[in-house]
Amino acid sequence: VAEHHPDAILLDLHMPVLDGIGAIRRLTAEHPEVAIVVLTTYADDSSVLDALRAGARSYLTKDADYTEIAQALRAAVGGLTVFDPRVHATLLAATAAPGKPEAARSAPPPDGLTQREAEILGMIARGMTNPEIAAQLFLSNHTIKTHISRIFAKTGARDRAAAIGYAHRHNIG
Repeated sequence: VAEHHPDAILLDLHMPVLDGIGAIRRLTAEHPEVAIVVLTTYADDSSVLDALRAGARSYLTKDADYTEIAQALRAAVGGLTVFDPRVHATLLAATAAPGKPEAARSAPPPDGLTQREAEILGMIARGMTNPEIAAQLFLSNHTIKTHISRIFAKTGARDRAAAIGYAHRHNIG
């Protein structure tokens, strides 16, 4: 990487000498400008979440074809994230609210809020900052600010305190 300065790296998680998670951490620390796309056989929540937390931009399984791999690499260089459908399902299952029945999780939020907006509103209500929300959801700070602006518009909230009050009144969070 230091010698060739690639825009993106296609990386397996299970390698000799340094495992993929360690390699992602090292590459992210030493070459933060390089987009890392994981290509592996493992789609379990631990592998996926560990790779994303370490700094991987995208995550594909080895049944991805050449076209999907090329598209993921191009997208990653452009700052976008791509997930294999199995990985996407794994992430959704891993982030489902524990202890709530499925029906409660899938009920539509009030006042036209999207599920993502309700999720972010709940995180605000729990006292999380924009950077903390962005890190947990693997989104940019800009995207979080956009969601919050929409939340304020839909709920009539003028600030975070009003949004938190709305969240409590509607049992969000």
